[in-house]
Amino acid sequence: MTMLTSRIHEDMKESMRSGDSFRRDTLRFLESALKNTALEKRVSLQELSDEDVFAVLRRSVKQREDSAAQYHAGGRSELAGKEDKEKSILALYLPAAPDEQTMRSVIQQTIAETGATSRKDMGKVMGQAVKTLTNASGNDVRRIVEELLV
Repeated sequence: MTMLTSRIHEDMKESMRSGDSFRRDTLRFLESALKNTALEKRVSLQELSDEDVFAVLRRSVKQREDSAAQYHAGGRSELAGKEDKEKSILALYLPAAPDEQTMRSVIQQTIAETGATSRKDMGKVMGQAVKTLTNASGNDVRRIVEELLV
């Protein structure tokens, strides 16, 4: 078991002991998603790499962000709050996102490497930039690319 999956499992057990049912349920859902990913890859949970775990975490955080936005738009602030709280629990296991200045410099370098000159080339830049900036939010990367490709 990787350090990250064992940390998630230990945190889930600790939340059980402390009676924090919300955190326990959120981490149980995460463990379930990790087990599903392991099944898809035809490996055991112990054989999942940290990158696989980070991918599941990023996907789960993104799902919570999208759900919260939809709940806010629908006037269901109590459900949006629940999604935001789950997102904050899951985000604790992700590495810190790069700061704005770092993202800008990487994206400028990517623009130069791809030879992008207009928004028509946005797909090329986004594909390369998201691979390089693995811990950055896709929305932040898109926003910066749009600003730089005028």
